[in-house]
Amino acid sequence: MSASHLDLTAPGFVADPYPALAELRAGGSLRWHEPTGRWLATTHASVTQVLRNRAFGRLWTDHEPADVMEPFNTLHRNQLMENEPPEHTRMRRLLAGAFGRGHVERLRPGIETLAAEMVDRLEPRSDLLADFAEPFPVFVIADLLGFPRTDHELLRDWSQAIVHMYESDVDDATRAAAVEASVSFAAYVREVVEHRRRTPGDDLVTDLVAARDDADGGGGQKLSDDELVATVVLLLNAGHEASVNTFGNGLVALLGHPEQEARVRSGEVEVATALEELIRFDAPLQLFERTATSDVEVDGQTVRAGEVVACLMGSANRDPEAFEHADAFDVSRDPNPHVGFGMGLHFCLGAPLARLELQISLRALLARYGSIELLDAPRRPTWVLRGYESLVCDLTEA
Repeated sequence: MSASHLDLTAPGFVADPYPALAELRAGGSLRWHEPTGRWLATTHASVTQVLRNRAFGRLWTDHEPADVMEPFNTLHRNQLMENEPPEHTRMRRLLAGAFGRGHVERLRPGIETLAAEMVDRLEPRSDLLADFAEPFPVFVIADLLGFPRTDHELLRDWSQAIVHMYESDVDDATRAAAVEASVSFAAYVREVVEHRRRTPGDDLVTDLVAARDDADGGGGQKLSDDELVATVVLLLNAGHEASVNTFGNGLVALLGHPEQEARVRSGEVEVATALEELIRFDAPLQLFERTATSDVEVDGQTVRAGEVVACLMGSANRDPEAFEHADAFDVSRDPNPHVGFGMGLHFCLGAPLARLELQISLRALLARYGSIELLDAPRRPTWVLRGYESLVCDLTEA
């Protein structure tokens, strides 16, 4: 059994995990991690095997003490991401159907208008996270769900408090904040749901309410009330946090490679192609967990039933066996089989919307400002959700 004692919370690792991840990969595709008592999948091949193998599941375990953590646990126990078939199949089918009614493409003109308006309002010296990247995806997902944009700060704060629980070794203050946010967020969503029952609109919450309330005429496939609330919370949490970190990590990488930035600005490389490299190069989500539901072999190593595998997404995205010059930032990289949106059963349902809004926001920013000089970019003290606290930049109009 190959052992690793890497401290995943050490400041040096959080600041730049990639050298240590390269050492892990060199030692084997599946490494036993003594401090956490789980396997670490380090390569693109092993991560792919785990995420695609139905012998591995996303199995939710309530946080303890269960009575205190129940509001947080309820939101997760009833959401798509934390369930396996048949519950996952039922929920994903209902949610995919709602997306399939044209919501994403219908939002395109509004997203383009919003991006243009927001970049026009930026000051010559701006924090591109606080002033643009953070509110922008909240506005987009609020429009999709039918929430008022004026509530974006509430929604953002609740989302951030909840997702902070996904890090390692969270403290009591983080737990308390997550519970408080879960209570407030769930109450807010229930109020919106009741309003949409009385007054349907042209939004995703209305569609989900219809799927819930019309189930008797549709073969009995429905979301429970708790599942409906949890689904809406998941859509905002996932649609906000990952987008902000992708934008921030990607923009820092782009500005740090002027020759690559010039290729995008000149049109030599399409924004859509460059975006995939922004996602790959510095993954906004560094870890997915899966639990073996039976004994299963991964790249020659047996994982026993009940053992957990942590898929290191950032490591997979820097694997030289899958990517030529894997540590180089190349906006024209194609093909680019990164695992930024996951894969298999739990592949991100919101990937098309995320790609659309990230392409539009990046294109709008580069078109409006001919020069973007990064002045300060402090990292968040977290690794699983990898991103920046702020991106202070000097902006010069094109």
